[in-house]
Amino acid sequence: MRDHSRPYTSAPQRSSRAMVSSPSRPVSQVQLSQLSLDRENPRLLGQAEKDSEEAIIARLYRTAELDELLESISTNGYLDIEPLVVTDADDGTLIVLEGNRRLATLRLLSDPTLADRIRRQEHVEIQVPPADAVVSATFRFLSVYKVASRSEARTFIGFKHINGPAKWNAYAKAKFASDWHKSGIGLRQIARAIGDRHDTIKRMVFAIYVLEQIEFEIKDVAAPKFNFSHLYTALARSQYMSFLDIKTSWAKYDPEPNPVPADHLAQLRDVLTWIYGSRRDGVQPVIRVQNPDIKRLGEVLASGEAVHILRIQADLDLAHAATESVDTRFTASLFRARHHIRDAASTLRAYDGRDESLVNVAEDIIETANSVHLSMLRKCRKSALT
Repeated sequence: MRDHSRPYTSAPQRSSRAMVSSPSRPVSQVQLSQLSLDRENPRLLGQAEKDSEEAIIARLYRTAELDELLESISTNGYLDIEPLVVTDADDGTLIVLEGNRRLATLRLLSDPTLADRIRRQEHVEIQVPPADAVVSATFRFLSVYKVASRSEARTFIGFKHINGPAKWNAYAKAKFASDWHKSGIGLRQIARAIGDRHDTIKRMVFAIYVLEQIEFEIKDVAAPKFNFSHLYTALARSQYMSFLDIKTSWAKYDPEPNPVPADHLAQLRDVLTWIYGSRRDGVQPVIRVQNPDIKRLGEVLASGEAVHILRIQADLDLAHAATESVDTRFTASLFRARHHIRDAASTLRAYDGRDESLVNVAEDIIETANSVHLSMLRKCRKSALT
């Protein structure tokens, strides 16, 4: 007897359908083979134009959590309660604008060889549960709602994935909004339609336009994760805008493509490499965490000397030290030295006397501290006489 305790659902029907205007054409039934994955799906991070189906499904598996869908549909069958949103493709198939996670999952369940091809071609291991004849019969035909264009489906898709249960990540949201914006729709209207804050959408779309200037490839990111928020947070800071020669007035209006002047694209590549690294060039990012590293990198960008050090050494700590005044660095170093020597004193019981080299280290600390102390005393006495 089949277990129906964990039924598959794709999204709450009331909230998502409420965003769709009255259907101008009926829902129809099509075969799985008639459907193709959307290469412009924001979940694919803008890199699927020439990819194989295996590469697209591998990327969806890594970013869209297909495991739960595979398990649920293989156990309970496909509940065809929400039509896939489709539009005509040039090759005669139907592009799935809404429902790519479901389509990828059904492809894996219906083709026993697909997971093996993905493993060999994309080096991604996908465990596909077996689907018996009863389960397979549930997705022999699928309900689809056909639209004339992407724009007809945008409001529904955007609302569902930005505020609904099938949320996109920040980059996918921004890519979706920027594509919509390029069609001539204002960002304030887009923000209202998808239920997000206007200023947030504006910063995210602006960051997309910046990335598009140099054909940034997310697969080249050397950081463990592509944190898109690093970039749109950075671009809102005055030091980054100044370094990239971005007009600060952009914040008052909807952003436009190509916001970075052509003669500052080299600086843009530097900033992106410092934030994300480059797998191709074997360069690691200098940003470890957004707070405080994005702020610290901005302070480095405001200092020509610090930028030079960062380019040569690729060390954010070293470069940031050059942004501080000598007075500030001396005071901070003195307090740090006191903290560390007190910490050593509190753990002195751990020293068993066997390593005599540590005694030499302690003697060097005493000698250095005495030298600093004597110099400070001389300056104090000199200051008192003037």
